[in-house]
Amino acid sequence: MRERTLERVRKLLAKAERTDNEHERATFMAAASALMAKYGIDALDPAEPRRAPGDRIVTLPGPWAREKARLVSLVAQALRCRPLLIGRGDGGQRVHVFGFAADLERAELLATSLLLQMASGLARVSPPDGVSAVRAYRRSWLLGFTDEVYRLLREAETRAEEESPVAGTALVLADRRAEVERAVAAAYPRIRLSVPRTSGTGYRDGVAAGRRAELGRTGVPAEPARELT
Repeated sequence: MRERTLERVRKLLAKAERTDNEHERATFMAAASALMAKYGIDALDPAEPRRAPGDRIVTLPGPWAREKARLVSLVAQALRCRPLLIGRGDGGQRVHVFGFAADLERAELLATSLLLQMASGLARVSPPDGVSAVRAYRRSWLLGFTDEVYRLLREAETRAEEESPVAGTALVLADRRAEVERAVAAAYPRIRLSVPRTSGTGYRDGVAAGRRAELGRTGVPAEPARELT
């Protein structure tokens, strides 16, 4: 059943990536994110053997390697994984992601699709008249897109947790988060946190584009894109 669910998710994401119609993309992404959230809750089945958290290292190539890594990190974080930016290697930016198998799989599926959607969206972006710092605009657009996607994903995950028919879901999730954090602490005893800075005017336009992905909901109109001051 779970493999069939994941196959349905893959097909929905593929349709979202191929279409140029924003309404169709919203519909496909809403259906995919709902199935993925349910899959994450179903994977908490207490009847199954308990396994320790796993990890994966993802390398994101340029251009925009750091911004791509941030998208991967926030998608992973929204889906109950713990990402760490561990620097450059093999020609790109590396992210070390810790989590349980089902959550790692969900994060990989969704991040792969969103990277494609973000790239195609950025290719269509035209900075507003009067914007001279085009690269700064594009970077802030990417950050805005990523932040909005993260917000919508967290909403979808929270709904799935609240609607779970499994008793004690919140306690199980809290226990798993603690296990993931212990795995991270064992691998990286010293962690330094950093927050990206925006220097362009594309942030709000990126937020609007991220909202049009409509992860986990439909029928919510996006705000009109306009330049920030």
